[in-house]
Amino acid sequence: MSPVASHPTSPAHVGAHDHDTIECLEPATRAPLGRVPVDSPDAVRAKVAGAREAQRSWGESSFEERRELLRHILSHLLEHADELCEMVVRDSGKTLDNALLGEIWPVCEKLRWTLSQGEKHLRPESMPAGLFLHKKATVLYQPLGVIGVICPWNYPLQNVLGPTIPALFAGNAVVVKVSEQVAWSSERIQRIFDEAFDAVGYPRETLQIVNGFGPTGAALVRSGVDKVIFTGSVPNGRRILEGSVQNITPVILELGGKDAFIVCEDAHLEQAVHAALAGVFISAGQSCMAAERVLVNEAIYDAFVARITEEVSRLRTGSSLDREVDVGAIVSAGQLDVIESLVHDAIIRGARAVVGGKRDTERGQFFQPTVLVDVRPDMAIMREEVFGPVLVVHRVSSDDEAIEVANGTRFGLGSTVMTRDPVRARRIAEALRVGSCTINDFGLTYMAQDLPFGGVEASGFGRLNGREGLRACTHQKAILEDRFRLHLPAKIYPSRAHAYPLMRGAIRALYQPTLTGRARAVVELAQNLRKRS
Repeated sequence: MSPVASHPTSPAHVGAHDHDTIECLEPATRAPLGRVPVDSPDAVRAKVAGAREAQRSWGESSFEERRELLRHILSHLLEHADELCEMVVRDSGKTLDNALLGEIWPVCEKLRWTLSQGEKHLRPESMPAGLFLHKKATVLYQPLGVIGVICPWNYPLQNVLGPTIPALFAGNAVVVKVSEQVAWSSERIQRIFDEAFDAVGYPRETLQIVNGFGPTGAALVRSGVDKVIFTGSVPNGRRILEGSVQNITPVILELGGKDAFIVCEDAHLEQAVHAALAGVFISAGQSCMAAERVLVNEAIYDAFVARITEEVSRLRTGSSLDREVDVGAIVSAGQLDVIESLVHDAIIRGARAVVGGKRDTERGQFFQPTVLVDVRPDMAIMREEVFGPVLVVHRVSSDDEAIEVANGTRFGLGSTVMTRDPVRARRIAEALRVGSCTINDFGLTYMAQDLPFGGVEASGFGRLNGREGLRACTHQKAILEDRFRLHLPAKIYPSRAHAYPLMRGAIRALYQPTLTGRARAVVELAQNLRKRS
């Protein structure tokens, strides 16, 4: 979900702008959508202050009240799904199908999971007290306060609701900075939350969306929020980290991906072909989890390329509001340049575009659905995010070579393994240096909401989704309290001459790794006790 070229100050698919407004354009048609006011740094700080005040009451809300809020949000999504999908299509350029399956469905599933599982993971949790049998140990999961969320442009609806659902359910207020490239959607998305908070009787300021360019996002990071959740590019992730240092603000970074899609020779061909199509062309490839490198065993390579070429040749581009299409527009005009540059570089270095390979901007911001073959690992297109509708195929001779190539980038977000052998699949999955792996399907680890989602190395750190993502929105407080009403003083002071050998003997008796060692320690302890008496 992280664009490779989304510097917060670059206008991308927005039109001419000044410091006070964002002029938004439809990527698929370049038609104007309207102007959105920019929130100044002072306005951001004021909204964070308002959120902090609202959080005082929301943080004391019951789990049932929080579930009621989420039920209102879920009902709104279901009742207005067609309208929201049209909004997403117009603002981001993706198809209606992709808007429904990539935005509405994941949010509904996250809401369902949080409604059914959220309280279980946030209730006070009893823990073993170790040696202290007279004590009770508990972990409390308390709200952090105000969480700042900074979103990219590729999923206008899901990128806002995905991180805010756990943040709100954990009792936090949230201030969200959306990408300027999809600022047109922000007012409509804010309405979803406003109506839900009105229905449960809590302040609308508990969730606020701000719009703007780099200064707006920087102001949010430095505003004193209690945590920042950022989804975006690696360069912008570095900027978030730099800004977070000022107030020692913890962050979750969900950054880029260069996911490998490994096809073994025993894979079911049709299953592999259609999973790859989904992995590459959903949202026109503008997804952090896109299958950016398809690594195919040489024994099945020719058959795979023939079938994938046949299928991709049929794909249609265009605005899905006008006609049935398969692949939508590219959100950012700058991203078109990135895609074109990487494809052109690969071709001049020996790769072949057997389908597509060029931009198509007569109607809007489109890039032709493309299949590249004869690609080598040393090409830039195998190392840098394409973030576009380009299926890059590389021939491998063995599982070990596939693993080596897959692990040969700075990214480590997701991956896919296609094979009929479950033992082989698990061996490959465990060898991949990634945050997740889906076997014989594409991308379903993100939809399995009990699983944590996130990456390693340049793909970021911290986890979204599941218990880990929910608890990441909390302050985890350890409590050790009396199990019995015994008030016997543990006398450490004043120090006594016999104390050290007694403590040494006790520690040896507890922690010696062998029974013989423990027995000797017990004897030593007994001797020291006799000396004490």
